[in-house]
Amino acid sequence: MNAKFRLKVTRGVFALIFLSSCSGNSNEPGTSGQIKEYAVAEIRPDSVTLYKGYPTTMQGIQTVEIRPRIAGYIEKIMVDEGAQVNRGQTLFILNDQDLRATFRSAEAQVKVAEAAVSTARINLNKTKPLVEKNIISQFDLQSSEASLESAEAQLAQARANLSNAKANLDYAVISSPTDGTIGTFPYRVGSLVSSSIVEPLTSISNTSVMYAYFSMNEKDFLALSKGLEGKNMQDKLSHMPNVGLILADNTPYGYPGKIETASGLVDEQTGAVNMRATFSNPERLLQSGSSGIVSIPQHYDSAILIPQNASYEMQGKHFVYVVGEGNKVKNTEIEVLSGDLKNTYVVTGGLKTGDQVVVEGVNSLRNDTPIKPRFVNIKDLIEIRSTGDQVKN
Repeated sequence: MNAKFRLKVTRGVFALIFLSSCSGNSNEPGTSGQIKEYAVAEIRPDSVTLYKGYPTTMQGIQTVEIRPRIAGYIEKIMVDEGAQVNRGQTLFILNDQDLRATFRSAEAQVKVAEAAVSTARINLNKTKPLVEKNIISQFDLQSSEASLESAEAQLAQARANLSNAKANLDYAVISSPTDGTIGTFPYRVGSLVSSSIVEPLTSISNTSVMYAYFSMNEKDFLALSKGLEGKNMQDKLSHMPNVGLILADNTPYGYPGKIETASGLVDEQTGAVNMRATFSNPERLLQSGSSGIVSIPQHYDSAILIPQNASYEMQGKHFVYVVGEGNKVKNTEIEVLSGDLKNTYVVTGGLKTGDQVVVEGVNSLRNDTPIKPRFVNIKDLIEIRSTGDQVKN
């Protein structure tokens, strides 16, 4: 029995040794078995242009409300909603029968007043020689002169009434004060309108040039303005490169824009600076009220770039694995710059030139894991492509 027992013990020991030997061949990182191969890239600075987007609302360079100056019924509407109109083009015609009657009456009053002036002047011319001959008194002469002055004053009043009647008659024809696009019509033919109506007859937007209004937080604004030349903000903005516009359907607008103004105050509640960019609109693609994203470029001459899948995020922080002594990896926190990037991070802290970073399979690594580096060119892994690049210059 003792011999059999010793044989069983011996077999058990050999089994344990065999299992231990098998476990030593595991491919798991960090074990004493085979070391896995990982793609590694050496960090080299590169130049890059980032495009950061800011939501915007578009407005035409000029928007004019069309309101009647007189009361009257709409007799004709000469254009349609959404039409392109030119300055001086007729838009609405109000019923002018009463106005024409008033105008004719004013014309008649002018003729009556002109006749009264002529009569007064004749009487004065007759009176002067009689006074010189002492046939009549000086009082009669003064009376004739006063009559002429009164008649001339009445003529001036009549002519003013005629001018006012003529202006009112002209106001019955409502024309466009500018080139632009017609808005909607809240009033139709037959509606009674006046200068006191709540809604205008329509509005006209001059959209040959569009204003893009947007807000930028104070931090971004300072970063943008510090790199620009100029003695004041207006000079700095004049040296700023063109900006792009991303339309509501996420396609780039085909013409570049220029930031022209920035408010001199930071909003105390939002901490934002209000800005305005200007875009030409020769094809009238942009409309007042349209939304979009202003895409602002920022160029960096020596930026550290890594593919996004070379990092992992934990509690809002970004980390990468840097290859250290003995080809063991070390998790390293990095700071990244946000921007309009496709699959790439711009690293602003945590890495330096020459660092070797694991660029693939980082989720399977742990701190101090030994690896077998397979070096790749980092430029083959990153792609920086912004819709702003597609904007014409």
